Amino acid sequence: MNFNFGEVLTRAWQITWKYKVLWIFGILAGCTNGGGGGSGGGGNSGYTMGPSDQNLPPELKQFFHQMENFVGWVADNLWLFIAIMVLVFLVLMVISIFLGTIGRIGLIKGSYEAEQGAEKLVFGELFSTSMPYFWRVFGLSFLIGLAFLLIFVPFALIGVFTAGIGFICLLPLICLLIPVGIVVGIIIEQANRAIVLEDLSMFNGLKRGWEVARSNVGPILVMALILFGIGLVFGIVIALPIFLIVFPTIFAFAMNQGQSLTPLYIAGVCCCLYIPVAWLLNGIITTFTQSAWTLTYMRLTQNPETPETPVFAEPDA
Repeated sequence: MNFNFGEVLTRAWQITWKYKVLWIFGILAGCTNGGGGGSGGGGNSGYTMGPSDQNLPPELKQFFHQMENFVGWVADNLWLFIAIMVLVFLVLMVISIFLGTIGRIGLIKGSYEAEQGAEKLVFGELFSTSMPYFWRVFGLSFLIGLAFLLIFVPFALIGVFTAGIGFICLLPLICLLIPVGIVVGIIIEQANRAIVLEDLSMFNGLKRGWEVARSNVGPILVMALILFGIGLVFGIVIALPIFLIVFPTIFAFAMNQGQSLTPLYIAGVCCCLYIPVAWLLNGIITTFTQSAWTLTYMRLTQNPETPETPVFAEPDA
């Protein structure tokens, strides 16, 4: 099949740049791609402010004093703190899944409408029209994730009960699961677009996604490699400022032998200021890649006898 990759990528960037409201959905779609972590401590950090720390503003001194009190409270109420954190984690996970799913659907619909010639995309309209597809797209991701979890759990149990020897024996099989996961991910990309653009059920969408991927292995694999390379390069670019902040901070902290926490404070502030920028950049590249996948699906499912872009079914109310 004669597939014009340059035309698809160029058009995807045009859509990304013209319809900036899609960046919001790109940021939302990124909610399911990240995570957070935490750490614990004792009732007393054992740290005494060094001479350079005495020059900190009074507000910062008060803030860090309050943090020390908070750490002490956590040490005295450890189980309550753990219960609260678990509850907060579950709530944030539900919100993240919801927003991430709506973000992916909104990007699919927005890219399609832009390609159909829409002069303007409105966030509220895209959000509301994405809702009818939520459970189908989420259900598909949930089933696939559950399937991989059921495969992973036996491997983990074997590794635990054999003191890691089982992992070594199963290493070839585990390595085989990596390309399988990539292929499944590509099929899911097509299935999501079948669900949204053709208003199919979850299982019919999966079947349709498999048919499109199987019938167009070459173009889809090449597009996947191109988008992976673009995503990798931009991911490194987005992460680079964090490395430029963290490594000099570690070096400075080591040079003063931990006598001053000021470099850590400065690095923390810089990272907090950069996080919104990183979210925005990630939203832009997510918008581009999702638009490219949507255009790829539209081109591959286009009727050869009809050169125009096909008009897919409207969602049921």
